[in-house]
Amino acid sequence: MSSEGNSMTFLEHLEELRWHLIRAFSAIILISIAAFIFHEIVFDKIILAPKNPDFFTNKLLCLLGQKVNIPKLCINTESFQLISIKMAGQFTMHITTSIFAGIIIGFPYLFWEFWRFIKPALYEKEAKHSRGAVVFSSLLFMLGVLFGFFVIAPLSIHFLGSYNVSDQVVNQINLKSYIGTITSVTLAAGVTFELPVLIYFLSKAGLVTPEFLKKYRRHSIIVVLILAATITPPDIFSLILVTFPLLILYETGIIISRKIVNRTNKEKIKA
Repeated sequence: MSSEGNSMTFLEHLEELRWHLIRAFSAIILISIAAFIFHEIVFDKIILAPKNPDFFTNKLLCLLGQKVNIPKLCINTESFQLISIKMAGQFTMHITTSIFAGIIIGFPYLFWEFWRFIKPALYEKEAKHSRGAVVFSSLLFMLGVLFGFFVIAPLSIHFLGSYNVSDQVVNQINLKSYIGTITSVTLAAGVTFELPVLIYFLSKAGLVTPEFLKKYRRHSIIVVLILAATITPPDIFSLILVTFPLLILYETGIIISRKIVNRTNKEKIKA
């Protein structure tokens, strides 16, 4: 039963969902095809850029390191070559990377189609309070992707790409391994930045309260520190650089949860 009073059978709901999914995946496929065609931009200007000395983050950290007299901040000063050890390795990664590009760029439209499917089932008040959900979720996801690409990716490349157990071992990094690291880092950051949205829906469902989030704030800090230490080089600067935004997201979630709970209590009093 939708908020508009129009009832639909189970099969009609499935048919509606099918068309939403078809439109969403069609958009992702079209974006993937465009990324496949313009591979020089996708690879040379985006995917492979964080490993080069002239990448924005690398230059910024190097400049900062010179000003504060901390040479270790100057990362990725020497660009390294990637290798492909399989006959179809580059072609396969070309296709895979194009699909990932389609998913990342097409995420706002994918979420919008999902929102269009569930919106008729909401009551008028719920739909009103949930306005802007698509824009807010998409914005957070893209901010997360940008944070992963411009912050976590260069730091990870510097640490993992230059790490060695012995001078007798030379790093020859595979293209698949490099791209896998970049895509996993950016997607993970994009999903992590959706934490306030997750808290919003959990608070609406009554599964999470601001008191609960405050109670386990110390535990969340430990989890964030472990996560940050896992994906960044072992130095205090990188740890702070990644931890700070994640803690802000958690605190934002507490504020959102408090607003949801207060709004729900007011509605109960009026009823």
